[in-house]
Amino acid sequence: MGVAVAVSEAKVSISAIPPLDGEGPLWLQIRRSLSLPIVSGRWPSGTRIPTEILLTAHFETSRMTVNKAIQSLATEGLVQRRPKIGTIVTEKARERPVFEIWDPADMVHQSGAHYSYRLIDTAIISSASELSRQFNCDETTPLFQVQCLHLSNKRPFQFEERVINLEAAPKIAHENLHAVSPGQWLLAHVAYTEARHLISARAASEKVANFLELTVGDPCLVVERRTWNANVPVTLGRFWYPGGDHSLHGSFKPSW
Repeated sequence: MGVAVAVSEAKVSISAIPPLDGEGPLWLQIRRSLSLPIVSGRWPSGTRIPTEILLTAHFETSRMTVNKAIQSLATEGLVQRRPKIGTIVTEKARERPVFEIWDPADMVHQSGAHYSYRLIDTAIISSASELSRQFNCDETTPLFQVQCLHLSNKRPFQFEERVINLEAAPKIAHENLHAVSPGQWLLAHVAYTEARHLISARAASEKVANFLELTVGDPCLVVERRTWNANVPVTLGRFWYPGGDHSLHGSFKPSW
């Protein structure tokens, strides 16, 4: 059941849309352009964003590309698409908990830095592997493992280890993940209904230290996130950050 959103009289004019940053696939650039003013609060809950037709003309692209960007925002719960009314900013955009971790590209862009990404490795992993057991799924379920590095101003920002249930996202094994990160692809193509997070401090292993340009044993901030679509596990991700450079913060308001 969807959450009701009160629609305000506020409408976003085309001129108020931030410019594209020129980095990565066009649909992701459009997504960032629309998401940043939502997250910052400049477009409050109930605000109607421009229609797909107007955005298509504004960004000089196809409607399919614009639809993909908006659908990714809807999947994450930042906007709600309402027939005969339009696309509305939701309350969730201003009530995101501290442990809800955004796509690293969004995080880097919000800091004003340049984002880049590097795919390290992909593999179909054995149902008997330790990661498979931690994923807590059926032994016959095919799993796809991805390792990648996210950078801020060409410096390591996040080392990502992720396992994806191919029954929940069968097409990802055939995608060009050199061009788009697994998190970005999942955001656009696979909805989730539940997420659980674990935040911990851990010492960098030799592998993690190598990718994050640290010394073995240096402190890291580690976020582990599991997502489900109904009762189907979608992904298990571990996201490593250099401990001396990162902190988590959030703001909360009561819902009453």
